[in-house]
Amino acid sequence: MKILFHLGHPAHFHLFKIVIGNLKNSGHQIFILIKKKDVLEDLLEEEGMDFYNILPEGRKDSKIGLAVGQIKQDVRMWKFVKKHKPDLLVGTSVAITHVGKLMGIPSINVNEDDAHIVPFYSKMAYPFASVIVSPDPCNNGKWEHKSVHYNGYHELAYLHPNHFQPDREIVDQYISTNNPYYILRFAKLGAHHDKGIKGINNEIALEIIELLKSHGRILITSERELIPELEQYRITVNPIHMHHIMAFASLYIGDSQTMAAEAGVLGTPFIRFNDFVGRIGYLNEIENKYKLGIGIKTSDTEKLLQTVEEMVENEQLKDEMKYRRLEMLEDKMDVAQYLTWFIGQYPESEMVI
Repeated sequence: MKILFHLGHPAHFHLFKIVIGNLKNSGHQIFILIKKKDVLEDLLEEEGMDFYNILPEGRKDSKIGLAVGQIKQDVRMWKFVKKHKPDLLVGTSVAITHVGKLMGIPSINVNEDDAHIVPFYSKMAYPFASVIVSPDPCNNGKWEHKSVHYNGYHELAYLHPNHFQPDREIVDQYISTNNPYYILRFAKLGAHHDKGIKGINNEIALEIIELLKSHGRILITSERELIPELEQYRITVNPIHMHHIMAFASLYIGDSQTMAAEAGVLGTPFIRFNDFVGRIGYLNEIENKYKLGIGIKTSDTEKLLQTVEEMVENEQLKDEMKYRRLEMLEDKMDVAQYLTWFIGQYPESEMVI
């Protein structure tokens, strides 16, 4: 079978990289299309994966920019599909659903955000998708009838212990693992679904640093520009090594959804501070059922700072998280294995469930 994957974000590279390798090894022919986004190209090149960039100029986050970018991707993907004739389209992607519907090719839309969290995306993609594949806690709203749910998280497609083992030697290239260090992540929060969403501003970031700096080293990774007082803490790493660094951190604090979930499944305690808290099903489960981290809304800065102090002073916290992580892993599946089966056996796999 000829399978086309469309990757629009670095998180999609991680989600599908093992699945793509498995499918190739099973004899399937794979095409990878991408758009320009952060370190996505760097990750693919580092992994030695062939790809075609159908939006190398990137897009603007304005409504007009989104519309123009989407039309360009639809048209360029349509031309590629017309030439190469794949049997199946896969991704967390609007374009695969449009092109698939137009050309009579089934599309598998793999997403973990509830429909109400990404309403524009849902309305643009889900009506045209053949099937939507999501974690159990994810609510796809009026498109539940075409949804297939599985017992896991996207992050377990690449951070499950079957596929990832933290390497201390890699981390020691950047920072000593013999001493505590803390990761702060500042997302850009500029996507269309981030409108009106706040996270960690400069003032709060400086207060967090004041609490942490006497306990260990501070490492900042950021999508946005930083003021000089924060820039001094920025760490530049090979993006393929970031999960190793996260695994040995004493604490992760940020306003990014994905990196919070990654920290949780790695057993690194996390604090997620943004206005999505309480609204995203899979993160609610990670935080409330397995207690691998805590989400705090931006209206409660006092609680944030108090929680930072409590976590830093708890010398047993990292060990406690190891046991909670094991409980989570016992419950959840190897998502890469599941997606390899579901995609490789589609459409028969949809009939089995």
